Amino acid sequence: MVEAVIRYEGALRCRAVHGPSQSGIETDAPVDNMGKGERFSPTDLVGTALASCVLTTMGIVAQRKGIELAGAVATVRKVMTAEAPRRIARLELEVVVPLEPGHAERGLLEAAAHGCPVRRSLHPDVVVEESYRWVGTV
Repeated sequence: MVEAVIRYEGALRCRAVHGPSQSGIETDAPVDNMGKGERFSPTDLVGTALASCVLTTMGIVAQRKGIELAGAVATVRKVMTAEAPRRIARLELEVVVPLEPGHAERGLLEAAAHGCPVRRSLHPDVVVEESYRWVGTV
C-alpha cells in the first residue's frame, strides 16, 4: 500500500504529497472548467499515468531482457466528453521506441505496454488509441 496526502489549497488547486518519498505535485482545474490551468488537471494526470505506466512496464521487460530502452518517448492526448457527465472520453497515446522496427522483442514489449496496470484500471468506456513507432537509435 502507498499513501498520498492531498490538500485543497483553494482557488481550485490541490497539492499532493507522496508518502514514501515526500515528493509533491500540484493540480489545477483546467481553464475550460473554471480553473487557471497552470498545472496538470486531475484528468491530465490520468493520461500522464497511462503514458508513464506504459513506458515503465516496457522498461521493466526491456531491463529483464538486457535491452536498453532509454530515450523512448510517450505522448498522450486527452479528449474530454462534450456532453455531461464530464469525463475522459479518449486517450490518444503515441510511443516512440528507439529500437529497430524488426527488433526480436518488439511483440513482447508492446504486449507489456498493453498490460500495464493503469491501462487495466481504466473504465472500458475510456477509449485508448495507441500507436508505436520503432525508429532505431535516436
